[in-house]
Amino acid sequence: MRLVHTRFTVTAGAIVMDSSNRVLLLQHRFRAGSGWGIPGGFIEAGEQPLDAMKRELQEEVGLIIESAEVAGAQSFPAVRQVEILFLCSVSDAQIAVMSPTSPEILDAQWFSLDGLPAGLPSDQQTLLKNILLHGAKRPD
Repeated sequence: MRLVHTRFTVTAGAIVMDSSNRVLLLQHRFRAGSGWGIPGGFIEAGEQPLDAMKRELQEEVGLIIESAEVAGAQSFPAVRQVEILFLCSVSDAQIAVMSPTSPEILDAQWFSLDGLPAGLPSDQQTLLKNILLHGAKRPD
């Protein structure tokens, strides 16, 4: 089976909402274009997707996720990648102490859906709007 089936890398992404219904976006040093995008990263060998997402958020901006649920998945055939997306909530106390803690993150900011940063890739804009306006409910 392993020899004849296509292999994919798997990532976990976080759509993190605050109490004002703003979404967290990070400006990554190594991401193409403006660098803005949702937090996340590659799942390590033996790691569960939820654990990977929580690890990435803690490593990148020091956030500890309180609740999360699977919000969707997407694939990128050109790079053979599958991304599992989680809708997450954090406390206001966590937000108050959040800041970039990784050299790969230039900035971390909260944005309303109608005020997303210039240069955010159109696929991520569409993804955020589809999930937040038409998709999963916010976790309690």
